[in-house]
Amino acid sequence: MIYLDNAATTAPDAAAVSAALAFYGQKFHNPSSLYGAGFEAHRAVQDARRSLLAHIAPAGGFELVFTASGSEADNQTIFSSVRRGNFVTTAGEHAAVYQSAKELERRGIEVRYARLHADGSVDGEDLLRLVDEHTSLVSVIHVNNETGAVNDIAALSAAVKQKNAKALFHSDGVQAFGKIAFSLPQSIDLYTVSAHKIGGVRGAAALIRKKGVPLHPLIFGGGQENGLRSGTENTFAIVQFAAAAEKKFSSLGRDLEHVRALNSAVRAGLDAGIFTVLSAEDASPYIVSVAAKGLRGEVLLHMLDDAGVQVGTGSACSSKNRYSRVMLACGLGEALADGVLRISFCAQNTAEEVAEAVAIINRCAAQLKERTK
Repeated sequence: MIYLDNAATTAPDAAAVSAALAFYGQKFHNPSSLYGAGFEAHRAVQDARRSLLAHIAPAGGFELVFTASGSEADNQTIFSSVRRGNFVTTAGEHAAVYQSAKELERRGIEVRYARLHADGSVDGEDLLRLVDEHTSLVSVIHVNNETGAVNDIAALSAAVKQKNAKALFHSDGVQAFGKIAFSLPQSIDLYTVSAHKIGGVRGAAALIRKKGVPLHPLIFGGGQENGLRSGTENTFAIVQFAAAAEKKFSSLGRDLEHVRALNSAVRAGLDAGIFTVLSAEDASPYIVSVAAKGLRGEVLLHMLDDAGVQVGTGSACSSKNRYSRVMLACGLGEALADGVLRISFCAQNTAEEVAEAVAIINRCAAQLKERTK
């Protein structure tokens, strides 16, 4: 089986699992326990926290709160930060932000959605137009999880702060962390990262916040994570997250070039008579979305699965919807939006398996096109 759905989740890195495995077995102890083994687990969590922060905020000035998922971190940001005023976000956010925005609307909070360009990046002028003196929070995804479009969140956050210095700026960086070179500027207040997109296991993620930025807990209980996220820390998943990130950041440039070559091979190899490439050339090379006009993407996905290739049809978190709201927001008509495939890579994918996958995708798409005549 050729796995090309790495934007949905990645295979856990075996070396990182091995590095953390003791905390799944004999070092199973609660990090809050007061005896020696508990202190050891606590130190392991703290070491992982420092290691992860060093990758994204090497100049300091930020803190890291462990959560169980990126969705949890996004929810905590939004429901902590937006209690009055308005919330400004984009039409291209991950479901964790978008559905939280819809919940705010149900609670009577005004939410403003900035338009997207055709490639899925936010229209920066429209975003800034929506920000006013009553804006509590602005949230802009760093790398669009369906098209791979990279938003310049450093420039956008600085511009937002110029217009409203009190507004907080958040970015979901789940598809960026460990994949593109980036360090947090002081204009960004909150940033979400997740383990399972970079070879970590599911169950570990983090919300990174600038020191001094107000943050309220979403989950109440024992007061772990300095009172900001109650619940016993998942020491194994956290330690494995840090180990996977260390490996990913150590090869970030090399991986980027490798994946860029795979992306180019897909763009060049797919049948242009059937497929339209939707992702821009300057998008994250880890993601390329294409559309087959007149074909059902879901049907094609199942054909590919039977033929030995696994891809997505958009965000895995919203895969039950026929049309991607993000693709529609990019201006894609329903005829194309119905035929979207998202192909996403990891550093372990090879040129040979990508070439084989392209041939299978072309063959299956041609067969489906013939059937639908």
